[in-house]
Amino acid sequence: MNRDSLQDREPLDVMPTQYREPVHVTVWDETAAAEAPRAVLVHGTMSWGTECFAAQRPLADKFRLELIDRRGFGDSPDIERSDYTVDAEDIGQLMGCGAHLVGHSYGAAAVMLAVSARPEAVRSLTLIEPSPLRTAAGHPTVAAALERIRASFGDVDEQLSPEEYLRRSTEPYGLPMPEPTPRLLRAVRSAMCERPVWDAELPLGPLAGATMPKTVINGTWETTHPDYRDFTGTALMACGENLADAIGARHVRVRGAGHAPHQDRPEEVNALLAGLWES
Repeated sequence: MNRDSLQDREPLDVMPTQYREPVHVTVWDETAAAEAPRAVLVHGTMSWGTECFAAQRPLADKFRLELIDRRGFGDSPDIERSDYTVDAEDIGQLMGCGAHLVGHSYGAAAVMLAVSARPEAVRSLTLIEPSPLRTAAGHPTVAAALERIRASFGDVDEQLSPEEYLRRSTEPYGLPMPEPTPRLLRAVRSAMCERPVWDAELPLGPLAGATMPKTVINGTWETTHPDYRDFTGTALMACGENLADAIGARHVRVRGAGHAPHQDRPEEVNALLAGLWES
């Protein structure tokens, strides 16, 4: 297993039987403790572990952080079609005997499936801006957003370049076009053929019945561009509130944050995570 660790540890082995190559996991651990609490962090789309959770690195002085690169992203092997069900299997194997789980956006769907399959191995569950909107399809705001998203991203033009897809995913919604580095363009290419997470049918019963501490975090989106907030932000906030209620989770709203509150307001989110993991 490829690792970026600040301490020598036993190598991780995360390889579902149907794949030959393991996923890449970056380990941040400055605890010098043999049994430091473990936290597995799962990134969203067009991202990878160390990019998505860079602001959480200070938590490594108390916890062992294991940042998974989903297949097709970061340093993990390619996959023909990125899929949250495949990611869930990778996460389930990485959990071992027990870990805290954190999933952002697309990664939240994979984490939810992994928890449903192995709730006994989960110490706590944190979902940051979860994007499986279909779980709250009965909410009118979410239903309207689903229609917009299906129309905009349901059928990706195969002739579209990753750079143009990135542009169309940012600039029309008031977001700056990021530098199209080779690493980012690979992530975009994988995202272009992902199994759509907004339409994921996820069983909420197992999550509702699970007894570990559960938290859903949303930004309040007031500082984001109005076009971006109207297109997806209001629906994500409604989805997060609905999901938290459905599974019996605490719902936290981070003011001044958009779709990435752990990046926009890291001190607040890190304090929340540390308190959760310490308890």
